[in-house]
Amino acid sequence: MSSSFHEVRFPLALSYGSRGGPERRTEIVTLGSGDEERNSLWRHARRRYNAGPALRSAEDVATLLAFFEERRGPLYGFRWRDTFDHSSAAPGRTPAPTDQRLGTGDGTTRAFPLAKTYGAAFAPYARPITKPVAGSVSIAVGGVALGAAAFTLDAATGLVTLKAAPAAGAVVTAGFLFDVPVRFATDRIEIDHQALRAGLVADIPVIEIRR
Repeated sequence: MSSSFHEVRFPLALSYGSRGGPERRTEIVTLGSGDEERNSLWRHARRRYNAGPALRSAEDVATLLAFFEERRGPLYGFRWRDTFDHSSAAPGRTPAPTDQRLGTGDGTTRAFPLAKTYGAAFAPYARPITKPVAGSVSIAVGGVALGAAAFTLDAATGLVTLKAAPAAGAVVTAGFLFDVPVRFATDRIEIDHQALRAGLVADIPVIEIRR
């Protein structure tokens, strides 16, 4: 992804007025008896957003167009801040090193990819976090926070590497802020400035990049 991805975040002033969220792909088959069978076709959700509702002024339009042109439309990916889901912690709380479970030590493994788990009792879903915010990541092993020198982070992939392998059975956890890797989902942007002044919004689709 690195050669076709720019490690830059979409302007926060515009993403705060956007709309969007996760999408799942589920196959539903209705049997002759009227019963149905459901099968999830995607292992992970894919998020879609629309930056159009955030445009409020000519300055916003200029900012968007400059960003779009530098990315060459959908050619280069970029970071997106989901204003409702960008932290390992619950809303209103500061990320803590015990927020999210990354794995369990075996005495040998030192590398652990960041992940965020949704749900608990029935079918918890572990979402890979590949674009953490540099400087926001904290790690704990067995509930004890590690110093910054005890691990390294690849902020372009979300991989945490500990300097020392955790002992067998020790739980590795993390706290962090993160962005979503996305690209523009269109080659063309059309903005009617008269409509913008009248309160009508443009359609600026953005879609999550998955590998």
